[in-house]
Amino acid sequence: MAAAAAAAWLLLCAAASAQREQDFYGFQAVNIRGKLVSLEKYRGSVSLVVNVASECGFTDQNYRALQGLQRDLGPHHFNVLAFPCNQFGQQEPDSNKEIENFARRTYSVSFPMFSKVAVTGTGAHPAFKYLTQTSGKEPTWNFWKYLVAPDGKVAGAWDPTVPVEEIRPQINALVRKLIVQNHEEL
Repeated sequence: MAAAAAAAWLLLCAAASAQREQDFYGFQAVNIRGKLVSLEKYRGSVSLVVNVASECGFTDQNYRALQGLQRDLGPHHFNVLAFPCNQFGQQEPDSNKEIENFARRTYSVSFPMFSKVAVTGTGAHPAFKYLTQTSGKEPTWNFWKYLVAPDGKVAGAWDPTVPVEEIRPQINALVRKLIVQNHEEL
């Protein structure tokens, strides 16, 4: 009897864990300073998840536009979530500390940044595996952008040739919808 109860409890725990990871906010990631963070803390907000690189031709335009989004829309209803990645052209070779210093010093970045990760292949971070699988779009270069709705589901994905300003209307619409929904719940 005790063995059956223990097995049932383990199945319930496994099911609860699997259920939490059925959306982007069910994952965990290590922030740029080495602290494990549950992405659950961003649930209820709109997120733009981006694999960033400091030495890419897309760096300047993207960091400026991403910080503009964060400044205009965040942090209560929206966040850029930046994940440095060195998989494409070895264009993010520095340490996490150096990456953070560069982003904050050069672009006054105020959005959350995470530790350097792989975004493709067998070693890809589980959150990026989720983004790739659910959007059907896998990063092939730096500055892929995934729009994540407040419920953790992917609402869109764009390659680095699509400027942030071009997707701003979709982001604004999701944020507006969230604000109206929150206002109606009051």
